[in-house]
Amino acid sequence: MYIAASRTSDVAAGTERKPALKRVSANVVALGVVSLVTDVSSEMVTAVLPLYLVLGLGLNPLQFGLLDGLYAGATAVVRVLGGHLADRWRRLKAVAGFGYGLSAVCKLGLIAAGSSVAAIGVVLAADRTGKGMRTAPRDALISLSSEPDALGRSFGVHRALDTVGAFLGPLVAMAVLALSLGSYPSVFFTSFCVAAIAVLLLALFVRDRPGAVDRAAVSARAAFGLLRAEDFRRVTLWAALLGLVTVGDSFVYLVLQRRWEIAATFFPLLPLGTAGVYLVLAVPLGRLADRVGRWPVFLGGHAALVVALVLLCGPRAGLWLAVVALGLHGVFYAATDGVLMAAAGPLIPAGLRATGMAVVQTGQAVARMLSSVLFGLAWTLWDLRPAVLVAAACLAAVALAAAFVKPVRP
Repeated sequence: MYIAASRTSDVAAGTERKPALKRVSANVVALGVVSLVTDVSSEMVTAVLPLYLVLGLGLNPLQFGLLDGLYAGATAVVRVLGGHLADRWRRLKAVAGFGYGLSAVCKLGLIAAGSSVAAIGVVLAADRTGKGMRTAPRDALISLSSEPDALGRSFGVHRALDTVGAFLGPLVAMAVLALSLGSYPSVFFTSFCVAAIAVLLLALFVRDRPGAVDRAAVSARAAFGLLRAEDFRRVTLWAALLGLVTVGDSFVYLVLQRRWEIAATFFPLLPLGTAGVYLVLAVPLGRLADRVGRWPVFLGGHAALVVALVLLCGPRAGLWLAVVALGLHGVFYAATDGVLMAAAGPLIPAGLRATGMAVVQTGQAVARMLSSVLFGLAWTLWDLRPAVLVAAACLAAVALAAAFVKPVRP
């Protein structure tokens, strides 16, 4: 009887735990796999692009900052449009698919651009336009496919899968460069082939979010009318302010390369440090955000970036400092990328979910575009170390102010 009772209790306990085990839906996992394959493609390009532009084409920090700002900010032009169309038509998957397809074709555009900086700028802008079109509908699909109390975990699982691709991309890029004897066009063509596979996976395995919506209620006025809601407005404004004082990835890797004189052959491996930590911590920090609050975890990620920037310009230049700085850079992304969307999601009506998320992302994209230009200018005028230290001080000040304001209520 004791054994039978134990089995009965075990079954009951298993039944109680079963919903928790299924809190991340199959649609979220499918979107994560699509992002994984896409990130292999995009990170192949991202891993070699700074080196290609700065060492290959001879751009100075200000010129690179302008291109990097364009790369980050071009999404701002279409994020709200993509989110609005997805909500208006109730075709989240179709709008996201168009964005994935456009970015894939742009990999071939990099080959056609050759050494023309202007043409590369146009192609990068088009590539980021594709990313801008797909990001808000994709995140809306994740949000609408998840239970409200498990949003942090769902976004964490998606970002973890996404980061597997970010981890593999630089390795594939380095392998292609080695096999092709340093041919950047070979990297770009391989990147296109991988991106095309991601588009196919999206078409086959991702399901659109079902349910009707009043199209008359989805309008540009309704989108920006979301900013009249105090909580949503505060989250959007503070996320943009933090983006304005955040140093971009490419600059972080260039600082590492300059400070530690890393050989060009190993430069594509630098993002692996960030991606590895991100991969390990994305889900745990997402679950932590669900338990203790999403805004504290979000700000904690920015604090990690402040420490990383200080280490990059400290008086010592030991190899272990570079490893720690890369690790903290990964903590920054694990604590901020999906957590911000998990924090903003519940503040947005379901019928405007993609549009509302696009508004938050647009604020960040515009801010990071300005940040790249300003940091490139500071590096050109003041040299490397003063520019990084000023950026770290500004980021610490804004993060501290955001901690006192607490725009997201517990």
